Amino acid sequence: MIPALRVLPLACALACALAVLLPALPAFAGQGRLLATGGGAQIEGAAGGGIVPWAVLSGYGTDTQHGGAAFYTRVDTGDYALDAYGASYTFRNRVELSFARQSFDLGELQRQLTLPWDALEQDIYGMKVRLAGDLVYNHLPQISVGVQHKRLRDGALPLAVGAREDRGTDAYVSASKLFLDAAGGYQLLLNATLRSTSANQAGLLGFGGDRRADRQWVWEGSAAVLLDPRLAIGVEYRQKPDNLGFAREDDWRDVFIAWFPNKQLAVVGAWADLGSIATLDDQRGAYVSVQWSF
Repeated sequence: MIPALRVLPLACALACALAVLLPALPAFAGQGRLLATGGGAQIEGAAGGGIVPWAVLSGYGTDTQHGGAAFYTRVDTGDYALDAYGASYTFRNRVELSFARQSFDLGELQRQLTLPWDALEQDIYGMKVRLAGDLVYNHLPQISVGVQHKRLRDGALPLAVGAREDRGTDAYVSASKLFLDAAGGYQLLLNATLRSTSANQAGLLGFGGDRRADRQWVWEGSAAVLLDPRLAIGVEYRQKPDNLGFAREDDWRDVFIAWFPNKQLAVVGAWADLGSIATLDDQRGAYVSVQWSF
């Protein structure tokens, strides 16, 4: 565990890296990187899988180009629904800036308890820096570090049920590698992410709680097989803190299929198992995300 203040030097270092890159603006991405190597849009705005950020950066720009992406995602479990949308921009395939807004429909919980809130909204400001390696053209995996600063637009409900704060910052390090000739001749992508966080339900129920207030390290992982350059199937897993006494928090997992018809469009469908959320168990349902890249 690390105190929240230790995240600030990392954020400053990332900002300095961006300042160095900004004065010489390269061209926008043309042919750029290989198809699908920008990944999809993660629900918090970073490039990666649906629930896990990867070390890849958004868009298809090379080291002399810009790139980026815009996305919309919906997850519906029946009792709850999450809508997320946002955009990211990558400089020289080195620094990614992102923004996402999430709206969490309280659905069945609001109806059962006649809550004065029908939804929780959160804004997420992200930055990711590629430190070393390359997804494809290097023996080392691509390694990136990132931060996600999260702010609830109205923190009254999370604070009322035991959250310590209505805003917080996650820090993470990811390693990703694409093996071009593996898994019976198919391409195989592996990713591992280590995150420092105090977020409850990714921040939608605030940060810290009556059971545990401190930050902790959690593990996240993804694996995908590319059946051809345009089609991938895979799985993801995201470990979660369990800070609130009124309701347990379970780890997240999903099984997904991603379609990349070209470098501008990506469509991801998944079946997500989110466990127990705010006292309602067995939250499982469909995940759909559409991304436009450049």
